[in-house]
Amino acid sequence: SPKKKPLPAVKYMKGDVVWAKFNRRPWWPCHINCDPRQGIHTKMKGEVSFTTSSEGEEIAECAWVPGNAILPFEGGHQFSDLPVLRRRGKQKEKDYKYTVCERTGDLLVCDGHCYGAFHPQCIGLSVAPKGKFLCCECKAGVHTCFVCKKSGDGVKRCIIPLCGKFYHSDCILPYSATQPHNKGFRCPLHVCLSCHITNPLNICSTKGRLARCVRCPVAYHANDNCMAAGSLVLANNSFLCPNHFTARKGCKNHEHINVSWCFVCSEGGSLLCCESCPAAFHQECLNIEMPQGSWFCNDCKSGKRPRIKDIMWVKWGRYRWWPAEVCLAKDVPNNILRMKHEVGEFPVQFFGSKDFVWTYQARVFPYMEGDTHNVEKMGKGADTVYKKALTDAAERFRELQAEKEMKQLQEDRKNDKKPPPYRHIKVNRPIGKVQIFTADLSEIPRCNCKASEENPCGIDSECINRMLMYECHPQVCAAGERCQNQAFTKRQYTPVEIFRTLSRGWGLVGLSDIKKGAFVSEYVGEMIDEEECRARIRHAQENDICNFYMLTLNKDRIIDAGPKGNQARFMNHCCQPNCETQKWTVNGDTRVGLFALQDIPLGVELNFNYNLECLGNGKTACKCGAPNCSGFLGVRPKNQPSAEKLKLKEGKRKMPMKKKTKQEVTKEREDECFSCGDGGQIVSCKKPGCPKVYHADCLNLAKRPAGRWECPWHQCDTCGKEAASFCEMCPSSYCKEHREGMLFISKLDGKLSCSEHDPSITNTCFASVTSVPFTKLEN
Repeated sequence: SPKKKPLPAVKYMKGDVVWAKFNRRPWWPCHINCDPRQGIHTKMKGEVSFTTSSEGEEIAECAWVPGNAILPFEGGHQFSDLPVLRRRGKQKEKDYKYTVCERTGDLLVCDGHCYGAFHPQCIGLSVAPKGKFLCCECKAGVHTCFVCKKSGDGVKRCIIPLCGKFYHSDCILPYSATQPHNKGFRCPLHVCLSCHITNPLNICSTKGRLARCVRCPVAYHANDNCMAAGSLVLANNSFLCPNHFTARKGCKNHEHINVSWCFVCSEGGSLLCCESCPAAFHQECLNIEMPQGSWFCNDCKSGKRPRIKDIMWVKWGRYRWWPAEVCLAKDVPNNILRMKHEVGEFPVQFFGSKDFVWTYQARVFPYMEGDTHNVEKMGKGADTVYKKALTDAAERFRELQAEKEMKQLQEDRKNDKKPPPYRHIKVNRPIGKVQIFTADLSEIPRCNCKASEENPCGIDSECINRMLMYECHPQVCAAGERCQNQAFTKRQYTPVEIFRTLSRGWGLVGLSDIKKGAFVSEYVGEMIDEEECRARIRHAQENDICNFYMLTLNKDRIIDAGPKGNQARFMNHCCQPNCETQKWTVNGDTRVGLFALQDIPLGVELNFNYNLECLGNGKTACKCGAPNCSGFLGVRPKNQPSAEKLKLKEGKRKMPMKKKTKQEVTKEREDECFSCGDGGQIVSCKKPGCPKVYHADCLNLAKRPAGRWECPWHQCDTCGKEAASFCEMCPSSYCKEHREGMLFISKLDGKLSCSEHDPSITNTCFASVTSVPFTKLEN
């Protein structure tokens, strides 16, 4: 009939290779076949349909497919550009694109430089070719960059022989795990990104079985501890990383959101927002120029992602930021697992309410210690659940931190089963021109102790030699061999053992109860002069050696227990120590001993206060964990009692109780400007442990700095990098690269200073302090 529409023309014939969409599957490469029962390959029912045959599996499947679900096949490269068909209700079909060209199965491996693997159907082959197989790129000799997916000049291959990935230098170098090698590079697919971010120098990041993303150069160890939350595992060694998350239009919880306060100073205002996570900062707090275009925070630039068991602040719906824990899939109920979610989304469980939701990186940021300081301000009613959530989150955070510390301890013990090698010696060994002094018997003082006493020259006796820290000589002391003041000569040390601490390297622990005043050990090592000391420090700086064991006897002699020493070299620093160093005269020479300040039970770690400015390394963080810890080696401990208070405590004087009228306040900041020494309107440094204050004019600042401002004492005067050595007289400071020849030991007061404060000083690069200067830096 002329009123009827003409039948559509047949576009495909039997044997044609096409892309087809059927049975809720993704676009699939197929052949046009005939229906074996009817012998036809088309049906005319309002629209043209075709019989297609899929040979991608062991059993071929056939189906009638509508014409709008068939497209010509030109190659596997078309897959990413194929249209998304709509189902009933005008809803988009879930994206299963990762299950076709990125799925396992019978694969052809290219014998060229790319080592790529292909499904035969994806490259237009019905059967695998015989002999050597080369992909199109290897045949043409033109490879595409694995990052930008574009070819062109400057594409280089990773130096790892079996890698086969090609990159533009500008595309791959921004990845933090990229390792340059001469004119080439090692791509990030051979480094666990999580381990690399935690410690870039850890060789374990390149060891073990790695799972690699099939779309970008990201790799993790194939375990829940390293793998980023939201990763979609495709096979044992391949996955899709969260970088390939695609937000669903119209989904409120897929919208990117940023916090309304600065992550540095916690204040609001005009903020610079990260494009990948909720982080926001004041431009002044970061001390950077306003960037053009998209901006990403340092964590996002390095590739840091949430992981399983991380505690996060999560924004869901119209609720406030709520603490939650990233969950393992096996811990999530089945009804939650069946909910629609995309690559990059991961399940979290809220504290307090115990609810589960799916979220992603742009709506979470890490929970940190101290985030629950508002718990006391929470009221009753609706906030009760939130208050409980904060309490539970803080408790869970401490629990996870303890687990991480224990795991790190086990890892350290596994990797370092023995302390670093050193040669054990019993007495000090002189090096070079340094001499060991020996006194004549007539010059050795004689005490008044008698041989008939029960404990002659003992710790509870009134031996004048012991009081003056002189050791008796058996040929001079009246008690002879019964004399108990010969601990150095007879090496009457307390039994100790070397053990691995949680965060401070190796330490020393007593194997028995130690009484107050007992002799623990002598500090023994090589006796060197000032010139040799400077040479060893220079060698340590050039080779990134950060552990020092040098102790100053006097201006001409220094004990270095690094290469040679005894077990005393492993005793760590503490701001509230249980041992102390004492200088004794033994047979005419000065020796250093470690003595107990209090009764020390069995199994308690032995420590003493180094009482120094760290040798050659500027400020070093202190990890002793004492209640009065100053935060840095060489900084006076907090609330340190005065000599008068110690005497009152020692004498146990009982005073009548008086009602305190005013609470004593500990001064945490200095009162005078560190630059000019005057008071007035000052600006304080916000770096933890730094008490320095300044006038804004002295720092050439037009206005008071905003946010958590750090003073110039912490930045190198030459390059602006983090400072490693500091002048004690002014804000001058330098990094490791520029401190050589800039700071000296003042002969006037023994402090580390620049040339402006003592031009007559010599180039001495170590700290000389009162008592017993010490420079062992285990942490």
